[in-house]
Amino acid sequence: MLKTIFFGTPETAVPFLRALAARTEVLAVVSQPDRPSGRGLSVQPTPVKAAALELGLKVHQPSAPSEIAAELKSLGADLGLVVAYGRLLKADALASTRLGLLNAHFSLLPKYRGAAPVQWSLVRGETKTGVTLFWLDDGMDTGPIQAVRETAIAPEEDAPALLERLTTLGVALLGETLADLESGKVVRTPQEGEPSAAPLIKREDARLDLSRPASEVHDKVRGFRAWPRAYLEKDGKKLLVLKTTLPGPQDPPGTGAPGRVLRVERGGGILVECSSASRLWFLVVQPEGKKLTNAADFANGLRLAVGDFLPFAGP
Repeated sequence: MLKTIFFGTPETAVPFLRALAARTEVLAVVSQPDRPSGRGLSVQPTPVKAAALELGLKVHQPSAPSEIAAELKSLGADLGLVVAYGRLLKADALASTRLGLLNAHFSLLPKYRGAAPVQWSLVRGETKTGVTLFWLDDGMDTGPIQAVRETAIAPEEDAPALLERLTTLGVALLGETLADLESGKVVRTPQEGEPSAAPLIKREDARLDLSRPASEVHDKVRGFRAWPRAYLEKDGKKLLVLKTTLPGPQDPPGTGAPGRVLRVERGGGILVECSSASRLWFLVVQPEGKKLTNAADFANGLRLAVGDFLPFAGP
């Protein structure tokens, strides 16, 4: 049985930890320090720490992994697994196990290297993605690949749904990979192809511009669904846009005026014009400081009719 160390912090990493604990002897779990959260800002354990304690595993929470690198190396682990740990690991931590550290990354490397590969793959309109298990080196997601699994992205799939599906896919891939490593099949295939970046997301990245094509606006809404959430803004007022869908051939054509309302469907959405007469159904919105609502009720509350402009996006 392989002896392993796990590095991870958020809920997304928990299924990987459970799978690793079921298949290997986990000697240590490394997670980021606990931080205040919730309305009361009480200090809560990270999801990985909570799961590790439930499993009876020893947990380390250093402010910097290098603080415990020598202790980790003394454990004599065969393998490390890193899933959304949230900190760069330096050479001393990378050398803490016999085989090295495997990282589960939610893209088809070298595409979307960085902190937010799921979100940016959607925002950029990709039609496929996947999970890559690769060996960490001192670069940003640049190490050689052990295993990869590809999947198609559904046209209406948003970031939370895609992340959940990729997590399931990644856990299955991890099981196959552990079997390979147990039998001595270590693969280190150099990454090939044009790299692209998936940097940390800023709030302003989620601002929508209806003078852009409808498909581009739709992809932003999908990609930033969990955080920071896509929004329109004008004169200091914001409208969060939480769900959209592209129109069908039966929907009214555009007129060449981005922001114009083309149709209001009672109890449902509003069809809004984007650039080059492209159109997009707004289905769920949330005015700043208010509850989310279906877009048609929002339009009715403002007495918006066909031909009017969204007050957050019009001229």
